[in-house]
Order: sequence, then C-alpha cells, then structure tokens
Amino acid sequence: MNLIQRLSRTPEGLVGTLFLAFLVIIAILAPEISPGDPLRIAARPLLAPFTDPQFPLGTDRLGRDVLAGLIHGTRTSLTVGLAAAVAALALGMLIGLAAGFAGGLIDETLMRVVDAFQIVPGFLLALAFVSVMGASLPVVVIAIALGAWADPARLTRAQVLSIRERDYVAAARTLGMHPVEIACRQILPNALGPVLALAAIIVAAAILTEAALSFLGLGDPNAVTWGSMIAEGRNVIRSSPWLSILPGIALVLTVIAVYLVGEGFSKALHSSGDRP
Repeated sequence: MNLIQRLSRTPEGLVGTLFLAFLVIIAILAPEISPGDPLRIAARPLLAPFTDPQFPLGTDRLGRDVLAGLIHGTRTSLTVGLAAAVAALALGMLIGLAAGFAGGLIDETLMRVVDAFQIVPGFLLALAFVSVMGASLPVVVIAIALGAWADPARLTRAQVLSIRERDYVAAARTLGMHPVEIACRQILPNALGPVLALAAIIVAAAILTEAALSFLGLGDPNAVTWGSMIAEGRNVIRSSPWLSILPGIALVLTVIAVYLVGEGFSKALHSSGDRP
C-alpha cells in the first residue's frame, strides 16, 4: 500500500483531500465557470444573495459579482499558498542539507542565518518586504517564502545529521561517490518525508498571510483575493455582512482542509514506517 492509499484511508486525509481537490478543480476551471473579469461592475451595488438568479451570492458595494470573486479568489489563494510552500521547502531543504552534510563552520554560519530569520515573525517580514518591493503576486510569494523557509531548513539539518552516519552512507563514501552525489542521492531522499509533512502547515500559513496582506491593502490590486473581499466588506459590515462572511468562510474552510491533509499525511507517513 503506497502513501497516497494510506492517506485516503485516514478520515482527516480523505475529507481534506476531497475538499482540496474540489478547490483545485474550481481554481483550474475558474475562467470557464466564471468567464470575464471578476473585477468588472456587473450589476447594481449591494445586491443581496439569492435575490437575482444571475448573481446568486449578490454583489459588493461597487456592483461586482461576489460569486465570481470567490471563484477567482480560490485560484489566487491556492496559487500563492502552493508557490510559497514550494519555494520555502526548496530553499529550506537546500540550506538544511548543506548545513547538516558539510558541518563545521558552514553549519554554524548557516544556522546563525536560520536563527536570524526565525527571530523575526514571518508576517512582519512579509509585511516589510511587500511594503518595500511593491504589491504583486510574485512579490507576495517571495515575501511569504522568506518567512517560512527556516523551519524546513532546521528540520532538514536534523534529519541529515542522523542519516549521514548510517551504514549505506559510509558505504557510498568507501566506493568513492562524490559528496554532492551522496547528499542528493543517498541522504536527501531519506530526509524528505518528515520535511514534506511541514508543507501543509506552510501552505495554510501562506494562504492566511496572503489574505492578511490583501486585507491591509498590500495584495496585488489586479487580482481578486479573499482578503481584499473581506476588507471591502468591512465598510458595510452592518448593512451587508455577507460581503465579509462569505470569503471568510471560504478562507477558514480552505485552511482547515489543508490542515486535515497535513494531519492525514503525518498519520500515513507514521504508519508506513518512514518516520524516524
């Protein structure tokens, strides 16, 4: 039984995976499900939900379709979350592998850099970076990744320090294998499991961070995001609460689904015996 099958056999993994698969389908098919620009004015402002079949979730105070915003916001949130997680994991594993395998002065130097990044809260780092570099989706992804790579780096280093002393690594050295080849082919694949378990946490945190930045007006102004929709709705929260509640529910459900997948992955990894 492979890891995917074990993941689907855990209640958390199954529920989270199904909901995330649903969101991914929506994100991929967003232009077909809701064609056109989601930021365009489509009807009269503040149309209440379920009063017009053409706009089932109503419109915001500028007359934009709320359902279209939620659909296209799904693509933005998942894209930012996954891209930031991939960037953070790649950078963290690279730094952790170099520190753990090289040891000595290189290890000390890299770990002090990791400590420096861990001292600063990730959101404050992202906030400062976006404020300086300007608001765009690539900048937001980089900003979130800069605040999230330290934990994967530290965990990768810990795994490498344990694995590099094992017999098959010593055998590879005896056979004259190049150190880079040993690190990439013998050590890194065996250190991936526990590190990848952090992916769900990083994705969920990235989605929340992107929403928070958009809520503060530091998101990409040309992209629809759930955070910007919540911020737009707060101005009319008493008369039209659905404008903030609906994207808020979407945000909460997505983060919960990501955490469920992460929990299911951890249980599946533990049951497979791959976790040290």
